[in-house]
Amino acid sequence: MNSYLQKYGFLSPKIAVTPNQKLGIVVVIPCFNEPNTTATLDSLLQCKIPKLEFKVIVVVNQSEIIDSEIAERNLKTIAELKFWQISHPDFPLEIMEELSLPKKHAGVGLARKIGMDEAVHLFYQSQTDGIIVALDSDCVVEKNYFQEIESHFEQNENTPGCSIRYAHPIDGKEDDINLGIIQYELHLRYYNQALKWAGFPFAFHTVGSSMAVRSSAYQKQGGMNKRKAGEDFYFLQKIIELGSFTELNSTCVIPSPRISDRVPFGTGKAIGDFIENDIQIYHTYQFQIFVLLAEIPTWISSLYEGKKVRHHNEAVQSFLDSIDFENKVEEIKNNTSSFSKFEKRFYSFFNAFTVLKFTHFMRDNGLPNQPVSQECKLLLATIKKQKEEGTLSELLTYYRHLDQE
Repeated sequence: MNSYLQKYGFLSPKIAVTPNQKLGIVVVIPCFNEPNTTATLDSLLQCKIPKLEFKVIVVVNQSEIIDSEIAERNLKTIAELKFWQISHPDFPLEIMEELSLPKKHAGVGLARKIGMDEAVHLFYQSQTDGIIVALDSDCVVEKNYFQEIESHFEQNENTPGCSIRYAHPIDGKEDDINLGIIQYELHLRYYNQALKWAGFPFAFHTVGSSMAVRSSAYQKQGGMNKRKAGEDFYFLQKIIELGSFTELNSTCVIPSPRISDRVPFGTGKAIGDFIENDIQIYHTYQFQIFVLLAEIPTWISSLYEGKKVRHHNEAVQSFLDSIDFENKVEEIKNNTSSFSKFEKRFYSFFNAFTVLKFTHFMRDNGLPNQPVSQECKLLLATIKKQKEEGTLSELLTYYRHLDQE
């Protein structure tokens, strides 16, 4: 067993590779209370084959304490997966049955970790620094999925990982689910674009079903966490901190827009709340928050020179005081020997977690959330990309294109 698994592994490895097999890609799919996981496998089956060998690991998981209906659903899923496996004997599918996980940790984070750690073991056996790909069991992918992932890492030798383009299916209907998913995806894309506009270097999508990392980078940063939700955000920030993180836009993951209560936030939860509470307008962070935030990256040179700075906005300065900003910056300055190292350490401190805390603080202190379409248009007007007219679907299409620029 390699050193990472000895230190961070949750379970002992269970899957073996064929002697002399040179694995290049392992796709990890957590599965809990899923009605149609085989649709995801059917989608992967249709993909063009990459040059290197690949495996797909489905981790059917549940807590040691579980509702009987969900337990029955999971057993049915395992039976369906095994039948699919028998029906497609040449497809490299591995099924992991983790049906008694500790209640304290059981959830999507631990399920991803179990599968991704298994991928580390497989690459260790095959002596390759392969690519660990995260997917969800309610997604389908484009036919070039494997080939584009392989090509992307070949062409970007220094990248530790990437976010993969995603797009929820929109069928053009004006029903609640479509209205909900369009506005929720707009919220995600608006937040990402607003961070880019504000000048922060970690503006990447962090969606658990559309990300990939090198095994070496995964191990270096301590692997996947065991969070029950938000595991993707926290994990990818550690990978992004390594530098040279990239975006893969030449293929696409299509997540399901369905209602779900499996995690306390995310797409499924957002759509469920949207319909259950009869919400017609989704709200997001005010663009003014990012206008105020954008001043902070302009301070970097002054801070490195030892100058004291204060934000003109009282609420912003109150937040900075709450995180001991001045003393933290002084500590960074005293422990770095160059501007580039200072800048890197600064953004390790004022990172994506801190920015998210900042947006919540400002939302709760005078800048409450506003309709997402309104704030999306404000951002577009500010960056000279006018889009004043059109439907919500057209606005989302525009933001999708913007993310690919």
